[in-house]
Amino acid sequence: MKNTVRRHRNRADMSQADLAAAVDVTRQTINAVERERYDPSIELAFKLAAHFDCRIEDLFDPELNGVGTDHDD
Repeated sequence: MKNTVRRHRNRADMSQADLAAAVDVTRQTINAVERERYDPSIELAFKLAAHFDCRIEDLFDPELNGVGTDHDD
């Protein structure tokens, strides 16, 4: 899943370890999220959004490719 976690972390002048400690996960988890190799749980997504004082949608783009836009009325 595309995300802007690294950009938000860099703006906050935080290391991956700092962010991991702030949201109670490992540095490896933050690294995997930033590299788009791991989609976070909804709980982690909420923690990250709360930490950066933004919406989950500001951090993550699920790239749904039109899902939910097809109307069969």
